[in-house]
Amino acid sequence: MNMPDMPVNVPVDDPNADTEWNDILRKHGVIPEKPPSPTPMIEEALQQARTLAHENRLEGKDLDELAELEDDEEDAFLEQYRRKRFEELSTITAASVFNQVYHLQKPDYSKDVTEASNKAYIFVLLTSSQGTNVESRILIEIWRELAQRFGDVKFCQIRADLCIEGYPDKNTPTVLVYKDGDIRRQIVTLRELRGTHTSTADLEKVLADVGAIRPTDTRLQRKKESTETSSSKIRQSKTAGEDDDSDWD
Repeated sequence: MNMPDMPVNVPVDDPNADTEWNDILRKHGVIPEKPPSPTPMIEEALQQARTLAHENRLEGKDLDELAELEDDEEDAFLEQYRRKRFEELSTITAASVFNQVYHLQKPDYSKDVTEASNKAYIFVLLTSSQGTNVESRILIEIWRELAQRFGDVKFCQIRADLCIEGYPDKNTPTVLVYKDGDIRRQIVTLRELRGTHTSTADLEKVLADVGAIRPTDTRLQRKKESTETSSSKIRQSKTAGEDDDSDWD
């Protein structure tokens, strides 16, 4: 027996419900086919994420940490990551030609910063007029530490008023990041970071964010037993009785 023509306007409570009536409506094109359930796709994506996480479980581990896993991982798998780490270390060592803070002179700025940024990332720190406001002092200490650890990045320093005539002390410290002749990032004072609580780790994140280092760089692996941050040292020294003049406000 032929099914009678279905009316155009048929009431449907839930077009996605699995009912016999909805099956009839779909068969005659009154309502669209039920969309496929997203559950299988979600489960597949989750499984792929788990597989990828397992395959990359050794990413970011240094050689000492890999050595500690000798009893837990297959030799061939560990050796693959050891070779990878050695290659990364060799590349970093070859590129580590700076390893110090360079004190800039204005006449040489173009050569030492703008032109030099065609070969490496250049981080320029503009300090207060005497380099004594608390935020400038925090970054001066952090700059020394970063320069020693990340020798493939050039860290420079200059008093802001000697670099840019009339540059206001209230805007110091200022960080300028150069690459390929352009300013890639600018940080004016530490308000954008964590103020006087800014630590070396905060600047490490800036390094990674701009692409100067990789987020998995093993030099970023900071141990819990490491020495206290430069910012906390400076805050403590200030509390201990250093002069509290206007530059500290």
